[in-house]
Amino acid sequence: MSNPRIVTADRVRERLAETALRADPSEVIELPGSRQWPASLRARLNATLQPAGVLMPLFERQQEGLTLLLTQRSAALRHHAGQVSFPGGRMEPDDITVEQTALRETHEEVGIAGSAVQVLGYLPPLPTITGYAVTPVVGIVDKQVEARADRQEVEFVFEVPLAFFLDSSNQRLVERELHGRKLPMIEYRYDGHRIWGATAMMIVQLIKLLNNR
Repeated sequence: MSNPRIVTADRVRERLAETALRADPSEVIELPGSRQWPASLRARLNATLQPAGVLMPLFERQQEGLTLLLTQRSAALRHHAGQVSFPGGRMEPDDITVEQTALRETHEEVGIAGSAVQVLGYLPPLPTITGYAVTPVVGIVDKQVEARADRQEVEFVFEVPLAFFLDSSNQRLVERELHGRKLPMIEYRYDGHRIWGATAMMIVQLIKLLNNR
């Protein structure tokens, strides 16, 4: 079992310093193991995807160090209802970049204004089975700001110490049935919350970058 690592904001900033938004926000990376997925599922991931952006909001806390803020989505939503996710959504015509999308949606969903976020960098867009190409935007939030959930979209918000995700023993390898086939996936369980799917994949990508792997 590996020991949790202490990662500072400066470390995150250093690791993300050379990242940039892709010119085409619908150009996604290939997910690990996706070549073994059913043809119907791979076809969906390779289809034209709608650009979207999420913010991976980091807070500097005195006791826990860096934490990641996550949301529990409303059970009434059309997509990913009741799931744990980062604040964000699809790119609108008025959005110039997916960074603007992520910050706008974050303000709408949890009340954090873009002016309170220092963007540190970006992860490559990930495809989702619901037809989106999601660009994760990583940013430090002013610790004086309090997140407030818009109950139409978000049931509540919670924070997870980054050290929890850095400890590889907290990764759980599970199987999920998709299109008639059981596929291996990583998920996390924290304080009664199940963090899985695209959200877990984004966290795994961030941790790999921080660990320089």
